[in-house]
This record gives sequence, structure tokens and C-alpha cells, in this order.
Amino acid sequence: MAGRRVALKSIDWLAFAERIPPNQRGMFNALKTRSDAIAAKLTSLPEAPAAIDWSVYRSTVAKAGMVDEFEKKFKALLIPEPSDTQTSAISAQEAESNKSASVYIEGSMARIAQYEQELDKFKNMIPFDQMTIEDLNDTFPETKLDKVKYPYWPHKPIADL
Repeated sequence: MAGRRVALKSIDWLAFAERIPPNQRGMFNALKTRSDAIAAKLTSLPEAPAAIDWSVYRSTVAKAGMVDEFEKKFKALLIPEPSDTQTSAISAQEAESNKSASVYIEGSMARIAQYEQELDKFKNMIPFDQMTIEDLNDTFPETKLDKVKYPYWPHKPIADL
């Protein structure tokens, strides 16, 4: 049993706890308590199951050959250990999530740089109460009226207002 226990992954509960939102603390504590209880129960189990003393059963069971038949069937019994079929799928999902997270982080960094440029523009511009219409149109080109393309007031298409 201990040989199989070595293969189990240990959980970093501190790192896990940092990612838990405050409204889910109770569920996290219940999960950790249950996991600790199961781990304690598993560690209390012996490495190998207790050996069966077949001679005691042979002396107490009245029907001849019954214990020998049970012993033969017990030794032939092989309980298959379940194979791990989900680790590869989970690893693929983790790799995909990491890739999408890195793409999101790169996009966020680009947006942050763009927003910082806009913030610098706002910090360095002339105050609104001191701006002329020309200053406003230079600072915010979308406010400029196109009197050549739209010669009549409001100098913009009605749909754009």
C-alpha cells in the first residue's frame, strides 16, 4: 500500500487556500477536513492485508474440501487496479488553459500600455476650460465636424449623433 501511496500527488493546501474566494471558505475547509480524514485512514491501513490462516478453517469447517476450494478461489482472485485514464486529459486541459491564460495576459499587457498612453495624453493636455475648438479637435479628432463632406448642420450623419 505504501508503494502505491508514493505515487499519489500531494496537495499544496496553502497555495490552494490562496485561490479560494472568501464565500467558499466553508466548502474548502470541509474538503480539506475530509481529505485529511481519508489520508489518515489510508496511512493507518497495513501494507498488506492480514494473512488468512486456512488451517484454522480446515479444523473447524465440517465439510471436507470446502476450505481448500475457498483457498484455491481466493488465491486465484485478482482484483485489477484501476488504470489512470484522466491524467492525460487533465494535463491537456491544463496546457490549453495555460496557453489561453498567456494569450489573455499578453492582450492585457497591450491594453494596459494603450490605456497608459491615453492616460498620459489626458494628463498632458490643456484643461477643458482653457481649450479652443481647434484644440479640442486636435486632441479628440472624432469631435471634428466635416463641413466639406456634410455642408449642412449638424455636419455629421444623423445616425452618428
